[in-house]
Amino acid sequence: EGIHSETENWRYFPANELACHLLGFVRQSEGEKSNGQYGVEEFYNKELVGRTGLAKVKKDSKGQIISVNKEIIQKSEDGADLILTIDPNIQFFIEERLKAAIKEFKSTGGTIIVMEVKTGAIKAITNWPQFNPNNYNQIEDINTFSNPAIHNLYEPGSIFKPITMAGALDRGAVTPQTTYDDKGKVEISGYVIENALQRGEGIQTMTQVLEKSLNTGAIFAQQKLGKDAFKEYVEKFGFGDKTGIDLKGEASGNISNLKKKRDLEYATASFGQGISVTPVQLVAAFGAIANNGVLLRPYIAEKILYKNKEEKITKSQEIRRVISSETASRITAMMVSAVKNGHTQRAGVEGYSVAAKTGTAQIPDFEKGGYTEETIHSLIGFFPAFDARFVMLVKLDKVKGVSFAEGSAAPVFGEIAKYILNYYEIPPTQ
Repeated sequence: EGIHSETENWRYFPANELACHLLGFVRQSEGEKSNGQYGVEEFYNKELVGRTGLAKVKKDSKGQIISVNKEIIQKSEDGADLILTIDPNIQFFIEERLKAAIKEFKSTGGTIIVMEVKTGAIKAITNWPQFNPNNYNQIEDINTFSNPAIHNLYEPGSIFKPITMAGALDRGAVTPQTTYDDKGKVEISGYVIENALQRGEGIQTMTQVLEKSLNTGAIFAQQKLGKDAFKEYVEKFGFGDKTGIDLKGEASGNISNLKKKRDLEYATASFGQGISVTPVQLVAAFGAIANNGVLLRPYIAEKILYKNKEEKITKSQEIRRVISSETASRITAMMVSAVKNGHTQRAGVEGYSVAAKTGTAQIPDFEKGGYTEETIHSLIGFFPAFDARFVMLVKLDKVKGVSFAEGSAAPVFGEIAKYILNYYEIPPTQ
């Protein structure tokens, strides 16, 4: 006697940590209205939360409600259902593969994104470290909730070289066969910039620049393109601006160095230093190359199903044409060559053409200036190369025991690409 129970609605996430940054969580406190926080829970909170009903009633002398003469002022409405673009099987696979890579390379964090090339639909997106949205109140560091895939900025390093090369090809400043004499280093404004392996390769084509990831070759292409045109293409690819993905907390990146018009800043930007980007910006930009030169808006919600049987379907949204289809085909062929003949071979899948580029990026030291000895390993690419279905980024933070991304991010990319190609039963291209 004196003990009773009452029904209470509670948001529950049956898959626990799966896609936690993508989903977010629902903040629920006694006596307060539940509201989505982070991820799609916050972005689509208005649609999901529904509407509370309101009635005007009378009470008796004891304060009890008299059931007669009730006046409904506002009917209650259930929230809508949200159907995501995410494929749970791919999502689970990339999460398991990322966890394994973090452990293998003693990395402090990482991100993997898979996007459909022809629509912009995100098929899977994951980060490390994770959290359980059912137990969000147990997390002490609030930054754990932020989605690194759309929020964290980093200098991309050599995976930016195809962006530089695409601009130079599109403007006619170079061709894949254009050559230059690589002496291993170049002096600009009193500073010496070297290749990663600190050696010269002699006469090299622009295709070999991507195969061997030559910093001097990226600088050559940028200088042939010119500062104004280089900045124009960087912006056309979407860097320095939000992609418009339907998630809360997206950052714009930072390409403000290009406003200075100094030779040094443009030279370093050509191979991805001195500018910062988000992982989702990279995926969208390389998605444009894979999509015959057209940039699309990435999106998460496939459709919204309202309780009145109406539905709102997300349509693929073109942002702009960035490069010509001919240029897209040329840079794709150069990236395929980087997988076949260059430092990106471990990203390949037997029987399929894969276009990809590695990047081993130094991490800036904001206190002392310059760069630390720690690096971020990335690999971005799309497959099958000449009729691409998917574009994917693998990013591993502060990798230990492996010097370059070809030994860390590349094999992770290759394993996931093979799984996706088999899963969707995409026939071999070779």
